[in-house]
Amino acid sequence: MRMTIRRPLARSELPDDTADLARTLIGKVVVRELPEGVVSGRIVETEAYVVGDAAGHGYRGMTPRNRSLFLERGHAYVYLAYGVSYMLNVSSERQGVGTGVLIRALEPLEGIPIMRQNRGVERVRDLARGPGRLAAALRIDRSLDGLDLCRQGPLWLAGDDHQPGDIGQSIRIGISKDADRLLRFYVRESPFVSGPGSLRE
Repeated sequence: MRMTIRRPLARSELPDDTADLARTLIGKVVVRELPEGVVSGRIVETEAYVVGDAAGHGYRGMTPRNRSLFLERGHAYVYLAYGVSYMLNVSSERQGVGTGVLIRALEPLEGIPIMRQNRGVERVRDLARGPGRLAAALRIDRSLDGLDLCRQGPLWLAGDDHQPGDIGQSIRIGISKDADRLLRFYVRESPFVSGPGSLRE
């Protein structure tokens, strides 16, 4: 199968407001370049972690662990959650702010056999439905932390003319602080979205 030709998403295309960026990233493509080939998926679900957000990793300031979150918008912030799963985030405002967008789910596009091998799962719907599954499918780990996602490389964001359709908005998943904020965005009709059905209305 011929590899799709894509262009890196320009930083100028990324709004400098975290919630706006979380919505804007819906329909864009995450591209992972591996030795075996290219793996990619269309973003169908995101969560914003904004200024003053007690649930955000930047809330208490910069540390060695979260410093990539404080980079100019469009950089990767990768962390290990609960010692089990890596999570891919995109830094979202000007340098020094410490806000980001969690990429929660992808619709697999390219490299599905590689994703299946990485995940040990056959069902395409389950390959990247949820942030931990997504990172495992694309083989994302801390070695990619701090990468400029607006530049072609081992991990990057691609622009796409695809129209994602109706975008829903809800509370975020699996948090206890500032849990009532409507900062999760998702494609309403997508089977690749994670979370309970009650949050897909």
